[in-house]
Amino acid sequence: MRTLIIEDEHELAEAMADGLAAEGFVADVAHEGPDGLWRALNEPYDVILLDIMLPGLSGYDVLKRLRAAKVWTPVLMLTAKDGEYDEADALDLGADDYLSKPFSYVVLVAHLRALLRRAAPARPAVLTADDLALDPARRRCRRGNHDIDLTAREFTLLEYLLRHPDEVLSKTDLLTHVWDEHFDGDTNIVEVYIGYLRRKIDAPFDRLTIETVRGAGYRLRSGAG
Repeated sequence: MRTLIIEDEHELAEAMADGLAAEGFVADVAHEGPDGLWRALNEPYDVILLDIMLPGLSGYDVLKRLRAAKVWTPVLMLTAKDGEYDEADALDLGADDYLSKPFSYVVLVAHLRALLRRAAPARPAVLTADDLALDPARRRCRRGNHDIDLTAREFTLLEYLLRHPDEVLSKTDLLTHVWDEHFDGDTNIVEVYIGYLRRKIDAPFDRLTIETVRGAGYRLRSGAG
């Protein structure tokens, strides 16, 4: 899932980006309020981590402008330790959740996954399509009674497809959310990984879960296949 981290402490921001990458998130970083606001307004993100104390524009101002522009991307506000007024103000301004510093990556990832579920209430914690099940929290994939081993990139790609069932997703969309905005390699990498997934989740079970939509992209079928 594509995440925007708006945090002026460079070491903390980079550490969060690295930690989230290990959990299958694609993380972009902005260190100033105006840059973060521009990215949040102009780039597609699944969730935003937003610090309160930022140069240029405070996190409060960034959040107010996002909501005024009708950008409803889930926002996790990063607040000072014991900053109960910060937390109350963040929620009043339209934040979806808050996390007090310092925090563990286990707690951070749990909050982010909860926000993603909340943003799509019809989709449960375990993502399914027919008898295919993916549990992001436990990093587990199963088809029926069979466990399926996936690499980190395969897991992230399948998770994104399952979060958008029956939608046609272009190569550009998949590159943006599963790789990152700076990817400048061969776009055929998407086809390669779709092929890897098909060989693991479909071929052994005589199924067709991931369809190619000629000239448009790929679609994950939610029904029996």
